[in-house]
Amino acid sequence: MTTRSDLQTPAPSTDVAMPAPATEEATTRHTREEISALGAGLRAAADGRRYADVRALARATVPARLMVRDAAQTVPEAREWTRRALRELVGLGLAGSGFPAEHGGLDDVGRSCVDFEISALGDLSLTVKSAVHFGLFGGAVTSLGTDWHHANVLPQTLSLEQIGCYAMTEYGHGSDVASLETTLTYDAATDELVVHSPTRSATKTYIGAAAEDARIAAVYGQLVVDGRTHGVHVVLVPLRDEVGQPLPGVTLGDNGHKGGLLGVDNGTITFDQVRVPRRMLLDRYGGIDDSGTYVSDIDNDNKRFFTMLGTLVRGRICVAAGAAASTRKALSIATRYAVRRRQFDAPGHDGEVVLLDYLAHQRKLLPAIATSYAHLFAVTEIIERLQDLHEAPEKDQEAHRELETRAAGLKALMTRHANDTIQVCREACGGAGYMSENGLTGLRADADVFATFEGDNTVLLQLVAKGLLTGYKEMWGDLDVRGMVQFAARTLGGQVVEATAVRPLVSRLVAAAARRSEDHTLLDRGWHLSMFVERERHVLETLAARLRRGKDHDAFAAFNAAQDHVLMAARTHMDRMVLEAFVTGIDACEEGEVRDVLERLCTLYALSSIEADSGWFQAHNRMSAGRAKAVTTQVNKLCAELRPHAVAIVEGLGVPEAWLGSAMLTEPEVWTPGVPA
Repeated sequence: MTTRSDLQTPAPSTDVAMPAPATEEATTRHTREEISALGAGLRAAADGRRYADVRALARATVPARLMVRDAAQTVPEAREWTRRALRELVGLGLAGSGFPAEHGGLDDVGRSCVDFEISALGDLSLTVKSAVHFGLFGGAVTSLGTDWHHANVLPQTLSLEQIGCYAMTEYGHGSDVASLETTLTYDAATDELVVHSPTRSATKTYIGAAAEDARIAAVYGQLVVDGRTHGVHVVLVPLRDEVGQPLPGVTLGDNGHKGGLLGVDNGTITFDQVRVPRRMLLDRYGGIDDSGTYVSDIDNDNKRFFTMLGTLVRGRICVAAGAAASTRKALSIATRYAVRRRQFDAPGHDGEVVLLDYLAHQRKLLPAIATSYAHLFAVTEIIERLQDLHEAPEKDQEAHRELETRAAGLKALMTRHANDTIQVCREACGGAGYMSENGLTGLRADADVFATFEGDNTVLLQLVAKGLLTGYKEMWGDLDVRGMVQFAARTLGGQVVEATAVRPLVSRLVAAAARRSEDHTLLDRGWHLSMFVERERHVLETLAARLRRGKDHDAFAAFNAAQDHVLMAARTHMDRMVLEAFVTGIDACEEGEVRDVLERLCTLYALSSIEADSGWFQAHNRMSAGRAKAVTTQVNKLCAELRPHAVAIVEGLGVPEAWLGSAMLTEPEVWTPGVPA
């Protein structure tokens, strides 16, 4: 067996100087962006209130060279670029915001999500490299550790003196964290924990920073004390010595070339009876006292496990925000190209027709832009909610459960939208979109894995449905399939508890719409909201009834047979939450052109969703066939109305043009592949 001391790994050597934090005055002159008044107004509205200055300052101070990486770099070159850029990112103040103030942070977990979102507008390898170190490793230490861990680990983490990684996933288990095989066995004779990979499938894999840079890991494994397993816990385990070589008992590997994120050194870790002192256990929710006895204020292993995972909810919020940011970047590139590129003559037109003047092209991009605005308002809202709950003097368990559920749903919703939309943007730019130097293929490859980060999307949507069925009255993570089915069976009269308190604004709009005739409600916000609410309510109530019918039989079979229904319940709930966030955000805007454009975008988002589900609405007598045709006609009309504002609208998405890194946008009309502008 191998023994190691507490935090013996020294700072990694580097020849990259840490830049001094940039001042607003010094860098704004260099990076000032010229945008339209409408674009600036839309951007200000979408930025929200709490973190608007943070977003604005980042756009003015972060240089384009830090946001755009040469797509032709090899894996070693990409990793080195990312390694150096991370240090510069720290110097600009875009890291460590969520750490306690006494250890160099800002104690602002909301801002840490904004930092992630901002960096995701640039190179995603840098975003993920930063997130693994500060968000996952640093977040685990902050949320699961105690004062000793904070004092001894966080300062080195914030300064990059010690790079950390987050060793959760194993070959055998990814989404099913509770079944991890790595063992953390307490040896009372030496007061140490023995970290071991008992099988090949227990090897940690896809671990960011493990292949080259990480000196220490937050390792998830089954804690065994006096022969009893207490479920998954986390222990800090040093990985490399002062020259970067693996420590005894630690075997490190490189996952090699990936489909994207070439700048992130993902690797494998295997432990062979590696010993660490007892105090390396992150024991905020459960640990071992001086007598060698396991102690925890939470006596239920299952509840403790999900309480631990719940503290890391910001990871899912960050992934949702990052995916949404990547989508906005792709749409900014594709839309700017679509107003420059011309194809085919047409009678009555002076020359060839601009791509975005074609209805088919508008339908590709403008509804996706409207959805991205909706997602932007939803992300801003949940980030501010996260910080509000963080600052609350007392923990509201139900509010935290609702936040966890919403974060899971937004992550699934926004990463799906990102992958679908970035592909559409690539195709919308034709052959030019396939050239690496134009930014879309790299973005598509890098954003792909966001659908897997922080939980498989199908699993996350199932968690959302469980939260809805229980109304957050019980810890949704505690319920296995049988427990969830039984809870659905107990709901009074087949009715389900409303997932969230209805917003007063939404209630007023829905009530007003009910008093109007159908002929006058197509553009009515209350009608849109009521359609989303009714769809969600019907799907959720019929799901509860369906599960109730299977309660006396095989619970797993009942749940498995209803998975399509489960996923739809989650999706319709999240669609409503997003629409309500968009409506609430617009309500905070003053009357004028900005609000008018946002209202049209919100209507386009709502009607596009209704159009996509028109079969369901017609089958359930919520909409006639004639009404469905009218919705499609109105979507087309809205696209035409928004077309003249296309550039201003993508300016409002918040991505400075210099950060787009697309060669085809460097000249207004002409771009030649492979020829520098």
